[in-house]
Amino acid sequence: MEIEFDVKITPNILYDYMLRHTYSSLSGLMGSLVGVMMLMLFGSNRQPICLIIGIVILLYLPWTLFIKSRQQALNTPAFRKPLHYRLSEEGIEVSQDDTAEKMGWDGMYKAVSTTHSIIVYTARTSACIFPKKDLGENKYKVIEIISTHMPPKKVKIRG
Repeated sequence: MEIEFDVKITPNILYDYMLRHTYSSLSGLMGSLVGVMMLMLFGSNRQPICLIIGIVILLYLPWTLFIKSRQQALNTPAFRKPLHYRLSEEGIEVSQDDTAEKMGWDGMYKAVSTTHSIIVYTARTSACIFPKKDLGENKYKVIEIISTHMPPKKVKIRG
């Protein structure tokens, strides 16, 4: 089985990816926990500083990720044009203009999904992002190919 499609990485798709990536890490979870604890502390002691710190902590990370996703989408030449993907028995091939890169399934780190995308991590911090709106009716074929070629423990995709 083989499938080809084009994707456009927009600021919103990049933001969705960054949120998922950040809040599934220990540092993202710890930051949220500290923010919630500060709000709970405010609830018990009514110290305004606790409320301020809690709100700042909880809003800082999403806001900075929002700004960063906008800047990265605008400043990365590869995101200005659609990326062409081909998923096959051998792996994932991504191309744009005259440049192509192939990655074998055995080198894939993990595959996850968000509300807006299917994400295949090629390493701990790099990934192929497949926006669901760009996949259209091919979304289930993409999920099937990924699930067929990666170990089940590495795949956490919800349709």
